[in-house]
Amino acid sequence: MTMEATATAPIAGPSPRDHGIPFGEALRVWAKVAALSFGGPAGQIAMMHRVLVEERRWIGEERFLHALNYCMLLPGPETQQLAIYIGWLLHKTKGGLVAGALFVLPGLVAIMALSWVYALFGNVPFVEALFFGLKAAVLAIVLQAVVRIGSRALKNNVMRGIAAASFVAIFFLGVPFPIIILAAAIAGFLGGRARHPAFMGGGSHGASGGKIVRDAETALGEHVPDHARPSLAWSLRISGALLALWLAPIAALLASVGPGNVFTQIALFFSKMAVVTFGGAYAVLAYVAQQAVENYGWLRPGEMLDGLGMAETTPGPLIIVTQFVGFMGAFRQATGLPPLLAATLGGLLTTWVTFVPCFLWIFLGAPFIEKLRGNKALSAALAAITAAVVGVVLNLAVWFALHTLFHQVRALPIAGRTLDVPVLSTLDPAALALTVAALVAMFRFKSGVIPTLGACAAAGVALRLSGLA
Repeated sequence: MTMEATATAPIAGPSPRDHGIPFGEALRVWAKVAALSFGGPAGQIAMMHRVLVEERRWIGEERFLHALNYCMLLPGPETQQLAIYIGWLLHKTKGGLVAGALFVLPGLVAIMALSWVYALFGNVPFVEALFFGLKAAVLAIVLQAVVRIGSRALKNNVMRGIAAASFVAIFFLGVPFPIIILAAAIAGFLGGRARHPAFMGGGSHGASGGKIVRDAETALGEHVPDHARPSLAWSLRISGALLALWLAPIAALLASVGPGNVFTQIALFFSKMAVVTFGGAYAVLAYVAQQAVENYGWLRPGEMLDGLGMAETTPGPLIIVTQFVGFMGAFRQATGLPPLLAATLGGLLTTWVTFVPCFLWIFLGAPFIEKLRGNKALSAALAAITAAVVGVVLNLAVWFALHTLFHQVRALPIAGRTLDVPVLSTLDPAALALTVAALVAMFRFKSGVIPTLGACAAAGVALRLSGLA
Protein backbone atom coordinates (compact mmCIF):
# COMPACT_ATOMS: atom_id res chain seq x y z
CA MET A 1 0.00 0.00 0.00
CA THR A 2 1.37 3.42 -0.94
CA MET A 3 1.15 6.03 1.79
CA GLU A 4 1.62 9.73 1.27
CA ALA A 5 3.45 11.50 4.09
CA THR A 6 3.52 15.26 4.29
CA ALA A 7 3.69 17.70 7.16
CA THR A 8 0.04 18.62 6.85
CA ALA A 9 -1.29 15.16 6.01
CA PRO A 10 -2.93 14.48 9.39
CA ILE A 11 -5.26 17.46 8.91
CA ALA A 12 -5.61 18.00 5.20
CA GLY A 13 -4.68 16.44 1.91
CA PRO A 14 -6.25 13.73 -0.21
CA SER A 15 -7.91 10.83 1.54
CA PRO A 16 -6.07 7.52 1.21
CA ARG A 17 -7.70 4.52 -0.36
CA ASP A 18 -9.38 1.99 1.90
CA HIS A 19 -7.01 0.51 4.47
CA GLY A 20 -7.97 -2.98 3.34
CA ILE A 21 -8.67 -4.45 6.79
CA PRO A 22 -11.83 -6.60 6.55
CA PHE A 23 -14.30 -6.09 9.37
CA GLY A 24 -14.39 -9.84 10.00
CA GLU A 25 -10.64 -9.90 10.53
CA ALA A 26 -10.88 -6.94 12.90
CA LEU A 27 -13.61 -8.78 14.81
CA ARG A 28 -11.30 -11.76 15.35
CA VAL A 29 -8.42 -9.54 16.43
CA TRP A 30 -10.55 -7.59 18.92
CA ALA A 31 -11.77 -10.89 20.36
CA LYS A 32 -8.12 -11.95 20.77
CA VAL A 33 -7.20 -8.66 22.44
CA ALA A 34 -10.17 -8.98 24.80
CA ALA A 35 -9.31 -12.58 25.75
CA LEU A 36 -5.69 -11.61 26.52
CA SER A 37 -6.42 -8.35 28.34
CA PHE A 38 -4.96 -9.37 31.69
CA GLY A 39 -2.80 -7.26 33.97
CA GLY A 40 -4.89 -4.15 34.53
CA PRO A 41 -4.38 -0.96 32.50
CA ALA A 42 -0.63 -1.41 32.02
CA GLY A 43 -0.88 -4.95 30.74
CA GLN A 44 -3.87 -4.17 28.53
CA ILE A 45 -2.22 -1.15 26.93
CA ALA A 46 0.88 -3.23 26.24
CA MET A 47 -1.23 -6.01 24.75
CA MET A 48 -3.09 -3.66 22.40
CA HIS A 49 0.16 -1.99 21.39
CA ARG A 50 1.81 -5.30 20.61
CA VAL A 51 -1.11 -6.66 18.59
CA LEU A 52 -2.32 -3.53 16.77
CA VAL A 53 0.94 -1.62 16.28
CA GLU A 54 3.79 -4.13 16.27
CA GLU A 55 2.17 -7.29 14.90
CA ARG A 56 -0.69 -6.11 12.69
CA ARG A 57 0.66 -2.62 11.89
CA TRP A 58 -2.86 -1.29 11.58
CA ILE A 59 -1.94 2.02 13.23
CA GLY A 60 1.38 3.66 14.07
CA GLU A 61 3.10 4.57 17.31
CA GLU A 62 2.21 8.26 17.23
CA ARG A 63 -1.44 7.63 16.47
CA PHE A 64 -1.67 4.99 19.21
CA LEU A 65 -0.17 7.31 21.82
CA HIS A 66 -2.29 10.25 20.62
CA ALA A 67 -5.44 8.17 21.18
CA LEU A 68 -4.16 6.87 24.52
CA ASN A 69 -3.41 10.40 25.73
CA TYR A 70 -6.98 11.49 25.03
CA CYS A 71 -8.42 8.42 26.76
CA MET A 72 -6.27 9.14 29.82
CA LEU A 73 -8.06 12.47 30.18
CA LEU A 74 -11.51 10.85 30.33
CA PRO A 75 -13.39 9.34 33.25
CA GLY A 76 -13.71 5.59 33.18
CA PRO A 77 -11.47 2.72 31.99
CA GLU A 78 -8.95 4.17 29.55
CA THR A 79 -8.15 0.78 28.02
CA GLN A 80 -11.71 0.11 26.91
CA GLN A 81 -11.94 3.66 25.60
CA LEU A 82 -8.71 3.15 23.66
CA ALA A 83 -10.22 0.04 22.05
CA ILE A 84 -13.35 2.03 21.13
CA TYR A 85 -11.24 4.84 19.66
CA ILE A 86 -9.11 2.56 17.48
CA GLY A 87 -12.09 0.44 16.47
CA TRP A 88 -13.90 3.61 15.40
CA LEU A 89 -10.87 4.82 13.45
CA LEU A 90 -10.70 1.56 11.53
CA HIS A 91 -14.37 0.74 10.91
CA LYS A 92 -16.46 3.74 11.87
CA THR A 93 -19.25 3.54 14.46
CA LYS A 94 -19.75 -0.22 14.25
CA GLY A 95 -16.02 -0.74 14.71
CA GLY A 96 -16.00 1.29 17.92
CA LEU A 97 -19.11 -0.44 19.27
CA VAL A 98 -17.74 -3.93 18.59
CA ALA A 99 -14.24 -3.21 19.91
CA GLY A 100 -15.57 -1.66 23.12
CA ALA A 101 -18.19 -4.34 23.74
CA LEU A 102 -15.81 -7.23 23.09
CA PHE A 103 -13.22 -5.71 25.40
CA VAL A 104 -15.65 -5.95 28.33
CA LEU A 105 -17.37 -9.24 27.46
CA PRO A 106 -14.77 -11.80 28.70
CA GLY A 107 -14.42 -10.02 32.03
CA LEU A 108 -18.19 -9.72 32.40
CA VAL A 109 -18.65 -13.47 31.88
CA ALA A 110 -15.71 -14.41 34.12
CA ILE A 111 -16.67 -12.12 37.01
CA MET A 112 -20.31 -13.23 36.77
CA ALA A 113 -19.33 -16.91 36.98
CA LEU A 114 -16.94 -16.30 39.89
CA SER A 115 -19.56 -14.18 41.67
CA TRP A 116 -22.02 -17.08 41.47
CA VAL A 117 -19.40 -19.41 42.96
CA TYR A 118 -18.57 -16.85 45.66
CA ALA A 119 -22.21 -16.27 46.61
CA LEU A 120 -22.95 -19.99 46.80
CA PHE A 121 -19.77 -21.40 48.31
CA GLY A 122 -17.60 -18.51 49.51
CA ASN A 123 -13.85 -18.69 48.90
CA VAL A 124 -13.23 -22.00 47.12
CA PRO A 125 -9.68 -23.30 47.80
CA PHE A 126 -9.12 -24.32 44.16
CA VAL A 127 -10.15 -20.88 42.90
CA GLU A 128 -7.91 -19.23 45.51
CA ALA A 129 -5.00 -21.39 44.36
CA LEU A 130 -5.68 -20.50 40.74
CA PHE A 131 -5.71 -16.78 41.58
CA PHE A 132 -2.49 -17.17 43.57
CA GLY A 133 -0.60 -18.42 40.51
CA LEU A 134 -2.22 -15.99 38.12
CA LYS A 135 -1.30 -12.97 40.23
CA ALA A 136 2.41 -13.72 39.83
CA ALA A 137 2.06 -13.83 36.05
CA VAL A 138 -0.06 -10.67 36.02
CA LEU A 139 2.62 -8.83 38.03
CA ALA A 140 5.22 -9.85 35.43
CA ILE A 141 2.93 -8.64 32.64
CA VAL A 142 2.43 -5.29 34.36
CA LEU A 143 6.18 -4.78 34.88
CA GLN A 144 6.86 -5.70 31.26
CA ALA A 145 4.23 -3.19 30.19
CA VAL A 146 5.88 -0.41 32.20
CA VAL A 147 9.17 -1.15 30.42
CA ARG A 148 7.64 -1.41 26.95
CA ILE A 149 5.46 1.71 27.14
CA GLY A 150 8.07 3.71 29.03
CA SER A 151 10.81 2.88 26.56
CA ARG A 152 8.72 4.33 23.76
CA ALA A 153 7.16 7.32 25.51
CA LEU A 154 10.21 8.54 27.48
CA LYS A 155 12.44 9.55 24.60
CA ASN A 156 14.55 12.16 26.39
CA ASN A 157 15.50 13.34 29.87
CA VAL A 158 12.69 15.88 30.08
CA MET A 159 10.07 13.18 29.52
CA ARG A 160 11.83 10.89 31.97
CA GLY A 161 11.82 13.72 34.50
CA ILE A 162 8.07 14.22 34.03
CA ALA A 163 7.49 10.49 34.58
CA ALA A 164 9.67 10.48 37.70
CA ALA A 165 7.93 13.57 39.11
CA SER A 166 4.56 11.98 38.40
CA PHE A 167 5.52 8.82 40.29
CA VAL A 168 6.83 10.77 43.30
CA ALA A 169 3.76 12.99 43.34
CA ILE A 170 1.22 10.18 43.33
CA PHE A 171 3.11 7.53 45.33
CA PHE A 172 4.76 9.58 48.06
CA LEU A 173 2.69 12.78 48.17
CA GLY A 174 -0.77 11.51 47.24
CA VAL A 175 -1.32 14.24 44.64
CA PRO A 176 -4.64 13.58 42.85
CA PHE A 177 -4.33 12.12 39.36
CA PRO A 178 -6.20 14.98 37.60
CA ILE A 179 -3.76 17.55 39.04
CA ILE A 180 -0.78 15.51 37.82
CA ILE A 181 -2.28 15.26 34.34
CA LEU A 182 -3.18 18.97 34.27
CA ALA A 183 0.34 19.98 35.31
CA ALA A 184 1.89 17.72 32.66
CA ALA A 185 -0.48 19.06 29.99
CA ILE A 186 0.39 22.68 30.82
CA ALA A 187 4.12 21.93 30.79
CA GLY A 188 3.83 20.11 27.48
CA PHE A 189 1.66 22.81 25.89
CA LEU A 190 4.06 25.58 26.89
CA GLY A 191 7.02 23.51 25.75
CA GLY A 192 5.34 22.88 22.42
CA ARG A 193 4.50 26.55 21.94
CA ALA A 194 8.14 27.39 22.68
CA ARG A 195 9.25 24.70 20.18
CA HIS A 196 11.42 23.05 22.82
CA PRO A 197 13.03 19.99 21.17
CA ALA A 198 12.13 17.69 24.08
CA PHE A 199 8.41 18.17 23.39
CA MET A 200 8.51 18.04 19.60
CA GLY A 201 8.81 14.27 19.04
CA GLY A 202 11.37 12.40 17.06
CA GLY A 203 14.70 11.47 18.52
CA SER A 204 15.53 8.25 20.20
CA HIS A 205 13.72 4.97 19.77
CA GLY A 206 13.59 4.60 23.50
CA ALA A 207 15.44 2.54 25.97
CA SER A 208 14.42 -0.71 24.45
CA GLY A 209 16.11 0.09 21.19
CA GLY A 210 13.15 -1.29 19.29
CA LYS A 211 12.10 0.22 15.99
CA ILE A 212 9.16 2.59 16.25
CA VAL A 213 6.34 1.86 13.81
CA ARG A 214 5.65 5.13 11.99
CA ASP A 215 2.12 6.06 11.01
CA ALA A 216 3.07 6.17 7.32
CA GLU A 217 4.15 2.51 7.50
CA THR A 218 0.75 1.25 8.64
CA ALA A 219 -2.54 0.28 7.05
CA LEU A 220 -4.34 3.41 8.25
CA GLY A 221 -1.50 5.72 7.24
CA GLU A 222 -1.15 9.31 8.34
CA HIS A 223 -4.38 10.74 6.96
CA VAL A 224 -7.58 11.36 8.89
CA PRO A 225 -10.22 8.97 7.47
CA ASP A 226 -13.28 10.68 6.01
CA HIS A 227 -15.55 9.25 8.72
CA ALA A 228 -13.21 10.58 11.43
CA ARG A 229 -13.58 14.22 10.40
CA PRO A 230 -15.72 16.20 12.87
CA SER A 231 -19.44 16.29 12.12
CA LEU A 232 -21.66 18.09 14.62
CA ALA A 233 -24.76 16.33 13.29
CA TRP A 234 -23.22 12.87 13.73
CA SER A 235 -21.82 13.71 17.16
CA LEU A 236 -25.19 14.97 18.43
CA ARG A 237 -27.05 12.02 16.94
CA ILE A 238 -24.80 9.28 18.34
CA SER A 239 -24.36 11.07 21.67
CA GLY A 240 -28.12 11.43 22.08
CA ALA A 241 -28.64 7.72 21.43
CA LEU A 242 -25.92 6.70 23.89
CA LEU A 243 -27.18 9.13 26.53
CA ALA A 244 -30.64 7.61 26.24
CA LEU A 245 -29.24 4.07 26.52
CA TRP A 246 -27.33 5.07 29.64
CA LEU A 247 -30.05 7.03 31.46
CA ALA A 248 -33.21 5.18 30.39
CA PRO A 249 -32.77 2.27 32.86
CA ILE A 250 -32.18 4.76 35.69
CA ALA A 251 -35.32 6.72 34.84
CA ALA A 252 -37.34 3.49 34.56
CA LEU A 253 -36.13 2.31 37.98
CA LEU A 254 -36.86 5.64 39.64
CA ALA A 255 -40.37 5.63 38.19
CA SER A 256 -41.19 1.99 38.96
CA VAL A 257 -39.53 1.12 42.29
CA GLY A 258 -38.39 4.47 43.70
CA PRO A 259 -35.04 5.80 44.92
CA GLY A 260 -34.82 3.50 47.97
CA ASN A 261 -34.71 0.25 45.98
CA VAL A 262 -31.33 -1.49 45.75
CA PHE A 263 -31.44 -1.56 41.94
CA THR A 264 -32.05 2.20 41.80
CA GLN A 265 -29.24 2.79 44.29
CA ILE A 266 -26.88 0.63 42.22
CA ALA A 267 -27.78 2.47 39.00
CA LEU A 268 -27.38 5.94 40.53
CA PHE A 269 -24.19 5.19 42.49
CA PHE A 270 -22.27 3.58 39.64
CA SER A 271 -23.49 6.15 37.11
CA LYS A 272 -21.90 8.76 39.35
CA MET A 273 -18.71 6.68 39.48
CA ALA A 274 -18.67 6.56 35.66
CA VAL A 275 -18.47 10.35 35.56
CA VAL A 276 -15.85 10.91 38.26
CA THR A 277 -13.46 7.95 37.88
CA PHE A 278 -10.49 9.95 36.65
CA GLY A 279 -7.16 8.22 37.10
CA GLY A 280 -8.31 4.66 36.60
CA ALA A 281 -9.91 2.10 38.84
CA TYR A 282 -7.43 2.30 41.71
CA ALA A 283 -8.25 5.97 42.19
CA VAL A 284 -11.83 5.20 43.26
CA LEU A 285 -11.87 1.61 44.49
CA ALA A 286 -11.20 2.63 48.09
CA TYR A 287 -14.20 4.99 47.97
CA VAL A 288 -16.38 2.34 46.32
CA ALA A 289 -15.41 -0.20 48.98
CA GLN A 290 -16.12 2.24 51.79
CA GLN A 291 -19.54 3.18 50.44
CA ALA A 292 -20.48 -0.41 49.61
CA VAL A 293 -19.62 -1.60 53.12
CA GLU A 294 -20.45 1.30 55.42
CA ASN A 295 -23.19 3.22 53.62
CA TYR A 296 -25.14 0.68 51.55
CA GLY A 297 -24.28 -2.59 53.28
CA TRP A 298 -23.76 -4.38 49.97
CA LEU A 299 -20.47 -5.97 51.05
CA ARG A 300 -18.96 -7.22 54.28
CA PRO A 301 -15.53 -5.95 55.36
CA GLY A 302 -12.79 -7.65 53.35
CA GLU A 303 -15.05 -8.78 50.52
CA MET A 304 -13.90 -5.95 48.27
CA LEU A 305 -10.42 -7.49 48.25
CA ASP A 306 -11.93 -10.81 47.17
CA GLY A 307 -13.67 -9.04 44.30
CA LEU A 308 -10.51 -7.17 43.41
CA GLY A 309 -8.66 -10.48 43.27
CA MET A 310 -11.22 -11.73 40.75
CA ALA A 311 -10.90 -8.60 38.60
CA GLU A 312 -7.09 -8.56 38.69
CA THR A 313 -6.83 -12.12 37.43
CA THR A 314 -9.56 -12.11 34.78
CA PRO A 315 -9.47 -10.32 31.42
CA GLY A 316 -10.97 -6.88 30.97
CA PRO A 317 -10.86 -3.49 32.71
CA LEU A 318 -10.13 -3.61 36.43
CA ILE A 319 -13.12 -1.37 37.15
CA ILE A 320 -15.33 -4.35 36.28
CA VAL A 321 -14.89 -5.30 39.95
CA THR A 322 -17.91 -3.04 40.40
CA GLN A 323 -19.99 -5.81 38.82
CA PHE A 324 -19.13 -8.00 41.83
CA VAL A 325 -20.21 -5.18 44.16
CA GLY A 326 -23.56 -4.76 42.39
CA PHE A 327 -24.02 -8.55 42.28
CA MET A 328 -23.53 -8.97 46.03
CA GLY A 329 -25.64 -5.90 46.84
CA ALA A 330 -28.64 -7.20 44.91
CA PHE A 331 -28.03 -10.74 46.22
CA ARG A 332 -28.42 -9.52 49.80
CA GLN A 333 -30.96 -6.72 49.52
CA ALA A 334 -33.28 -7.31 46.54
CA THR A 335 -36.76 -8.50 47.53
CA GLY A 336 -39.42 -10.25 45.48
CA LEU A 337 -36.89 -12.08 43.30
CA PRO A 338 -34.81 -15.25 43.78
CA PRO A 339 -31.47 -14.07 45.24
CA LEU A 340 -29.27 -15.33 42.38
CA LEU A 341 -31.57 -13.87 39.72
CA ALA A 342 -31.57 -10.53 41.54
CA ALA A 343 -27.79 -10.71 41.90
CA THR A 344 -27.31 -11.42 38.20
CA LEU A 345 -29.53 -8.48 37.26
CA GLY A 346 -27.68 -6.26 39.75
CA GLY A 347 -24.31 -7.22 38.27
CA LEU A 348 -25.49 -6.61 34.70
CA LEU A 349 -27.04 -3.26 35.66
CA THR A 350 -23.77 -2.19 37.28
CA THR A 351 -21.78 -3.12 34.18
CA TRP A 352 -24.24 -1.30 31.92
CA VAL A 353 -24.13 2.05 33.73
CA THR A 354 -20.34 1.77 34.19
CA PHE A 355 -19.34 1.11 30.58
CA VAL A 356 -22.01 2.67 28.32
CA PRO A 357 -20.72 6.20 29.13
CA CYS A 358 -17.30 5.21 27.72
CA PHE A 359 -18.80 4.99 24.23
CA LEU A 360 -20.38 8.42 24.74
CA TRP A 361 -17.08 10.11 25.65
CA ILE A 362 -15.23 8.62 22.66
CA PHE A 363 -17.86 9.19 19.97
CA LEU A 364 -18.46 12.73 21.21
CA GLY A 365 -14.84 13.86 21.39
CA ALA A 366 -12.62 11.60 19.29
CA PRO A 367 -13.36 13.22 15.88
CA PHE A 368 -12.23 16.60 17.21
CA ILE A 369 -9.16 15.15 18.93
CA GLU A 370 -8.20 13.26 15.77
CA LYS A 371 -8.46 16.44 13.70
CA LEU A 372 -6.03 18.15 16.07
CA ARG A 373 -3.41 15.40 15.72
CA GLY A 374 -1.19 17.69 13.68
CA ASN A 375 -1.36 20.56 16.19
CA LYS A 376 2.18 20.82 17.58
CA ALA A 377 1.27 22.44 20.91
CA LEU A 378 -1.53 19.94 21.57
CA SER A 379 0.68 17.02 20.54
CA ALA A 380 3.36 18.25 22.93
CA ALA A 381 0.82 18.50 25.75
CA LEU A 382 -0.40 14.97 25.07
CA ALA A 383 3.18 13.66 24.90
CA ALA A 384 3.84 15.14 28.35
CA ILE A 385 0.64 13.52 29.60
CA THR A 386 1.88 10.15 28.31
CA ALA A 387 5.13 10.63 30.23
CA ALA A 388 3.18 11.44 33.39
CA VAL A 389 0.99 8.39 32.86
CA VAL A 390 4.08 6.16 32.79
CA GLY A 391 4.78 7.34 36.34
CA VAL A 392 1.18 6.65 37.35
CA VAL A 393 1.29 3.15 35.83
CA LEU A 394 4.55 2.48 37.69
CA ASN A 395 2.72 3.49 40.88
CA LEU A 396 0.01 0.93 40.09
CA ALA A 397 2.68 -1.70 39.43
CA VAL A 398 4.27 -1.03 42.84
CA TRP A 399 0.85 -1.19 44.54
CA PHE A 400 0.08 -4.49 42.86
CA ALA A 401 3.53 -5.89 43.74
CA LEU A 402 3.05 -5.00 47.43
CA HIS A 403 -0.26 -6.85 47.59
CA THR A 404 0.99 -9.81 45.57
CA LEU A 405 4.30 -10.50 47.28
CA PHE A 406 3.42 -9.65 50.89
CA HIS A 407 0.61 -10.91 53.11
CA GLN A 408 0.50 -7.66 55.06
CA VAL A 409 1.23 -3.97 54.47
CA ARG A 410 1.16 -1.23 57.08
CA ALA A 411 0.36 2.47 56.87
CA LEU A 412 3.44 4.62 57.41
CA PRO A 413 2.76 8.32 58.23
CA ILE A 414 4.66 10.58 55.81
CA ALA A 415 4.19 14.24 54.87
CA GLY A 416 0.75 14.44 56.46
CA ARG A 417 -0.55 11.26 54.80
CA THR A 418 0.00 7.51 55.01
CA LEU A 419 2.12 5.38 52.72
CA ASP A 420 1.60 1.64 52.35
CA VAL A 421 4.83 -0.21 53.09
CA PRO A 422 5.31 -3.98 53.23
CA VAL A 423 5.71 -5.93 56.45
CA LEU A 424 8.92 -7.67 55.38
CA SER A 425 8.36 -10.67 57.63
CA THR A 426 5.19 -11.47 55.66
CA LEU A 427 6.98 -11.91 52.33
CA ASP A 428 5.50 -14.89 50.47
CA PRO A 429 8.48 -16.92 49.12
CA ALA A 430 6.28 -18.93 46.77
CA ALA A 431 4.73 -15.79 45.27
CA LEU A 432 8.19 -14.26 44.88
CA ALA A 433 9.55 -17.38 43.20
CA LEU A 434 6.61 -17.56 40.80
CA THR A 435 6.94 -13.87 39.95
CA VAL A 436 10.68 -14.17 39.28
CA ALA A 437 10.06 -17.22 37.10
CA ALA A 438 7.39 -15.32 35.15
CA LEU A 439 9.71 -12.32 34.69
CA VAL A 440 12.53 -14.53 33.43
CA ALA A 441 10.14 -16.29 31.05
CA MET A 442 8.82 -13.03 29.60
CA PHE A 443 11.98 -10.90 29.53
CA ARG A 444 14.66 -13.54 28.91
CA PHE A 445 12.84 -16.17 26.88
CA LYS A 446 10.17 -13.89 25.34
CA SER A 447 7.36 -16.16 26.53
CA GLY A 448 3.91 -15.15 25.43
CA VAL A 449 1.13 -14.03 27.73
CA ILE A 450 -1.00 -17.18 27.49
CA PRO A 451 1.84 -19.69 28.16
CA THR A 452 3.03 -17.59 31.11
CA LEU A 453 -0.46 -17.28 32.60
CA GLY A 454 -1.14 -20.99 32.10
CA ALA A 455 2.16 -22.10 33.61
CA CYS A 456 1.81 -19.82 36.64
CA ALA A 457 -1.80 -20.86 37.23
CA ALA A 458 -0.82 -24.53 37.13
CA ALA A 459 2.16 -23.89 39.39
CA GLY A 460 -0.02 -21.96 41.85
CA VAL A 461 -2.49 -24.83 42.13
CA ALA A 462 0.34 -27.35 42.54
CA LEU A 463 2.02 -25.26 45.27
CA ARG A 464 -1.22 -24.84 47.20
CA LEU A 465 -2.15 -28.53 46.93
CA SER A 466 1.31 -29.55 48.13
CA GLY A 467 1.16 -27.14 51.07
CA LEU A 468 4.16 -25.12 49.89
CA ALA A 469 2.15 -21.91 49.43
